[in-house]
Amino acid sequence: MSIQVIIKRKWQTNNPEALFPLLTKIRSLAQKQPGYISGETLRSLDDPEDYMVVSKWETADDWKKWLQSKERRDLQGQVDSLIGEKTFYEIFEPVSH
Repeated sequence: MSIQVIIKRKWQTNNPEALFPLLTKIRSLAQKQPGYISGETLRSLDDPEDYMVVSKWETADDWKKWLQSKERRDLQGQVDSLIGEKTFYEIFEPVSH
């Protein structure tokens, strides 16, 4: 069963020129990971500094392998230091009725 991952970031950076290439690289690398299905980045209309990524993966294990990879962790550390906040992750699964 596929899962969706919600990734939340609040941007408090004066250096978006350094941030955007890192986010692009993370997305590009994620797309090449086994189990990656799709992703979308959204910005809050109420708070333009609030961003959310919704990514879809075939399994939670596929997502966790990517989450724990050294390459992703290194890039994420750079992102978090630029935005001045920790990035938050939540995994959701479809609910059947």
